[in-house]
Amino acid sequence: MKLHELSDNPGAAKKRMRIGRGPGSGKGKMGGRGIKGQKSRSGVAINGYEGGQMPLYQRLPKRGFNKPNRKAFAVVNLGLIQKFVEAGKLDGAAAITEDALVASGLVRRKLDGIRVLAKGDFNAKLNIEVTGASKSAVEAVEKAGGSLKVTNAAAAE
Repeated sequence: MKLHELSDNPGAAKKRMRIGRGPGSGKGKMGGRGIKGQKSRSGVAINGYEGGQMPLYQRLPKRGFNKPNRKAFAVVNLGLIQKFVEAGKLDGAAAITEDALVASGLVRRKLDGIRVLAKGDFNAKLNIEVTGASKSAVEAVEKAGGSLKVTNAAAAE
Protein backbone atom coordinates (compact mmCIF):
# COMPACT_ATOMS: atom_id res chain seq x y z
CA MET A 1 0.00 0.00 0.00
CA LYS A 2 1.23 3.46 -0.89
CA LEU A 3 0.27 6.86 0.48
CA HIS A 4 -1.64 7.83 -2.66
CA GLU A 5 -3.78 4.69 -2.34
CA LEU A 6 -5.13 5.66 1.09
CA SER A 7 -8.71 6.92 1.20
CA ASP A 8 -11.44 7.35 3.79
CA ASN A 9 -14.36 4.92 3.99
CA PRO A 10 -17.25 5.84 1.69
CA GLY A 11 -19.70 8.13 3.55
CA ALA A 12 -17.26 8.82 6.43
CA ALA A 13 -16.60 12.44 5.42
CA LYS A 14 -19.79 14.33 4.54
CA LYS A 15 -19.42 17.46 2.42
CA ARG A 16 -20.64 20.61 4.14
CA MET A 17 -23.75 22.42 2.92
CA ARG A 18 -22.83 25.56 0.96
CA ILE A 19 -25.53 28.08 1.80
CA GLY A 20 -26.81 30.79 -0.56
CA ARG A 21 -25.41 29.26 -3.77
CA GLY A 22 -28.49 29.22 -6.03
CA PRO A 23 -31.89 27.51 -6.15
CA GLY A 24 -30.49 24.14 -7.27
CA SER A 25 -28.58 23.70 -4.01
CA GLY A 26 -31.69 23.43 -1.83
CA LYS A 27 -30.36 26.25 0.40
CA GLY A 28 -30.30 29.13 -2.06
CA LYS A 29 -31.93 32.58 -2.15
CA MET A 30 -32.66 33.25 1.59
CA GLY A 31 -30.12 30.67 2.75
CA GLY A 32 -32.50 29.02 5.23
CA ARG A 33 -33.08 32.24 7.15
CA GLY A 34 -36.71 32.86 6.15
CA ILE A 35 -37.98 36.20 4.91
CA LYS A 36 -36.94 39.57 6.37
CA GLY A 37 -36.82 40.34 10.09
CA GLN A 38 -34.02 40.72 12.61
CA LYS A 39 -32.84 37.11 12.46
CA SER A 40 -32.47 37.16 8.68
CA ARG A 41 -29.83 39.88 8.96
CA SER A 42 -26.19 39.48 9.93
CA GLY A 43 -24.83 40.53 13.32
CA VAL A 44 -27.75 39.33 15.45
CA ALA A 45 -27.22 38.16 19.01
CA ILE A 46 -30.39 37.76 21.03
CA ASN A 47 -29.59 35.06 23.59
CA GLY A 48 -32.09 34.99 26.43
CA TYR A 49 -34.47 37.35 24.60
CA GLU A 50 -38.03 36.02 24.53
CA GLY A 51 -39.81 38.51 22.27
CA GLY A 52 -40.61 40.97 25.04
CA GLN A 53 -41.86 38.31 27.45
CA MET A 54 -39.98 38.37 30.75
CA PRO A 55 -36.97 36.08 30.12
CA LEU A 56 -36.58 32.87 32.12
CA TYR A 57 -33.44 34.02 33.90
CA GLN A 58 -35.36 37.04 35.21
CA ARG A 59 -38.46 35.06 36.19
CA LEU A 60 -36.57 32.61 38.43
CA PRO A 61 -35.87 33.54 42.07
CA LYS A 62 -32.32 34.45 42.99
CA ARG A 63 -30.76 32.77 46.04
CA GLY A 64 -27.58 33.07 48.00
CA PHE A 65 -24.75 35.53 48.24
CA ASN A 66 -21.27 35.64 46.73
CA LYS A 67 -18.86 37.35 49.08
CA PRO A 68 -16.74 39.72 46.96
CA ASN A 69 -13.71 39.64 49.28
CA ARG A 70 -13.70 35.94 50.19
CA LYS A 71 -10.35 34.22 50.65
CA ALA A 72 -9.24 31.50 48.27
CA PHE A 73 -6.80 28.96 49.67
CA ALA A 74 -4.56 26.55 47.80
CA VAL A 75 -5.45 23.12 49.17
CA VAL A 76 -2.86 20.41 49.94
CA ASN A 77 -3.55 16.92 51.26
CA LEU A 78 -1.25 15.27 53.81
CA GLY A 79 -0.92 12.21 51.58
CA LEU A 80 0.68 14.34 48.85
CA ILE A 81 3.10 15.97 51.30
CA GLN A 82 4.11 12.44 52.39
CA LYS A 83 4.73 11.41 48.75
CA PHE A 84 6.83 14.51 48.02
CA VAL A 85 8.97 13.93 51.14
CA GLU A 86 9.53 10.27 50.16
CA ALA A 87 10.43 11.31 46.60
CA GLY A 88 12.96 13.81 47.96
CA LYS A 89 11.21 16.85 46.49
CA LEU A 90 10.56 18.23 49.98
CA ASP A 91 13.19 18.37 52.72
CA GLY A 92 11.73 16.52 55.72
CA ALA A 93 14.46 17.74 58.08
CA ALA A 94 13.72 21.45 57.65
CA ALA A 95 10.41 23.12 58.47
CA ILE A 96 7.97 22.86 55.58
CA THR A 97 6.73 26.38 54.82
CA GLU A 98 4.39 27.65 52.13
CA ASP A 99 7.38 28.82 50.06
CA ALA A 100 8.88 25.32 50.25
CA LEU A 101 5.61 23.79 49.02
CA VAL A 102 5.53 26.17 46.04
CA ALA A 103 9.22 25.59 45.24
CA SER A 104 8.74 21.80 45.29
CA GLY A 105 5.90 22.07 42.75
CA LEU A 106 3.27 20.63 45.10
CA VAL A 107 1.33 23.91 44.96
CA ARG A 108 1.28 26.16 41.92
CA ARG A 109 0.68 29.43 43.77
CA LYS A 110 -0.11 30.50 47.32
CA LEU A 111 -3.29 32.51 46.59
CA ASP A 112 -4.45 33.81 50.02
CA GLY A 113 -2.52 31.05 51.76
CA ILE A 114 -2.18 27.28 51.80
CA ARG A 115 -4.60 25.06 53.70
CA VAL A 116 -3.70 21.49 54.69
CA LEU A 117 -6.34 18.75 54.71
CA ALA A 118 -6.06 15.26 56.19
CA LYS A 119 -6.70 13.11 53.09
CA GLY A 120 -4.25 10.26 52.51
CA ASP A 121 -1.83 8.25 54.63
CA PHE A 122 0.62 10.27 56.68
CA ASN A 123 3.39 9.01 58.97
CA ALA A 124 6.32 11.41 58.44
CA LYS A 125 7.61 13.40 61.42
CA LEU A 126 7.45 16.90 59.93
CA ASN A 127 7.20 20.50 61.10
CA ILE A 128 4.69 22.25 58.84
CA GLU A 129 3.87 25.98 58.87
CA VAL A 130 0.84 27.01 56.80
CA THR A 131 -1.99 29.56 56.78
CA GLY A 132 -4.73 27.04 57.55
CA ALA A 133 -5.37 23.41 58.42
CA SER A 134 -8.32 21.19 59.24
CA LYS A 135 -8.59 19.79 62.77
CA SER A 136 -8.15 16.24 61.49
CA ALA A 137 -4.96 17.29 59.64
CA VAL A 138 -3.49 18.79 62.82
CA GLU A 139 -4.34 15.58 64.73
CA ALA A 140 -2.79 13.37 62.00
CA VAL A 141 0.49 15.34 61.99
CA GLU A 142 0.74 15.34 65.80
CA LYS A 143 -0.08 11.61 65.89
CA ALA A 144 2.87 11.01 63.52
CA GLY A 145 5.12 12.93 65.93
CA GLY A 146 5.37 16.21 64.03
CA SER A 147 3.86 19.64 64.48
CA LEU A 148 1.49 21.67 62.31
CA LYS A 149 1.64 25.40 63.05
CA VAL A 150 -1.17 27.56 61.72
CA THR A 151 0.13 31.08 61.16
CA ASN A 152 -3.27 32.75 60.72
CA ALA A 153 -5.86 31.64 63.29
CA ALA A 154 -8.81 33.13 61.39
CA ALA A 155 -8.17 30.87 58.40
CA ALA A 156 -7.90 27.71 60.50
CA GLU A 157 -11.65 27.52 61.28
